[in-house]
Amino acid sequence: MKSLREWLSWTEEKRVAIGHFNISDSEGFKAVVEAAKGLQVPVIIGVSEGEREFIGLEEIVALVKIARGNGLPVFINADHTYSVEKAKAAIDAGVDSVIIDAAEKSFEENVRMTKEIVAYARLKNPEILVEGELGFIGKSSKVLDTIPDGVSEETQTKPEDAKKFVEQTGIDLLAPSVGNVHGIVKTGEPKLNIERIRAIRQAVGIPLVLHGGSGNKDDEFINAIDAGVRIIHINTELRLAYKEGLAEAVKSGEVAPYKFMQEAVEDMKKVVISKLRVFNGELTQ
Repeated sequence: MKSLREWLSWTEEKRVAIGHFNISDSEGFKAVVEAAKGLQVPVIIGVSEGEREFIGLEEIVALVKIARGNGLPVFINADHTYSVEKAKAAIDAGVDSVIIDAAEKSFEENVRMTKEIVAYARLKNPEILVEGELGFIGKSSKVLDTIPDGVSEETQTKPEDAKKFVEQTGIDLLAPSVGNVHGIVKTGEPKLNIERIRAIRQAVGIPLVLHGGSGNKDDEFINAIDAGVRIIHINTELRLAYKEGLAEAVKSGEVAPYKFMQEAVEDMKKVVISKLRVFNGELTQ
């Protein structure tokens, strides 16, 4: 079975991206894994600090390892981890990748924290990928009235800063601010800065991760992938599909959870399948 690192090499060859979908329970897990299995493509299960506290870090790692043991290229990422201690705990639990997110701190502190996690991961298991984040894109995975404060074209990641950050930390993956924003903005999602993505990728020479993909158009994803993005995060769209599917299902009067939850799972699967088809070049590569 290929490692996540090996699958990233595959994305380079095919010029595609791996879909990263956040979940917080077994229904979300079921939807993402079944969708990826049906399309025969790799996928990353993402769990933020709050999500992994809800489902259980060891529990979700075990579910992913069972899926992988059954031959499915499913991986687990400890998404947006804001402390060194929690990042180390995720590594100890056996995740495939971890994001140490110190984007709101000073450049120097971001480097220090990220570098510490890179060193720790290398000692524990060199196959674990460490992702750093440079540039703020907001924190909320909700439907927002306006673009979050602190997110603007002026605050987007600069290629020269990204290059210095990667050189000083030794990270495997970089999540930049390039017009992306967490959540879905009611007044319209900001446009991705494709030329900035291309310039950063050329400067750093490692795969880029696009956070806050919910709400962006398919053509933007295609252009971002062409410019060097190799992992794309989707969360808010999946949460909305889950909530709407469940709300519709409970109207039936059905009381068996495995029956009324299935509609929510199917609605989530539709979102995942749609995104995976785009991220994988409509599966024609």
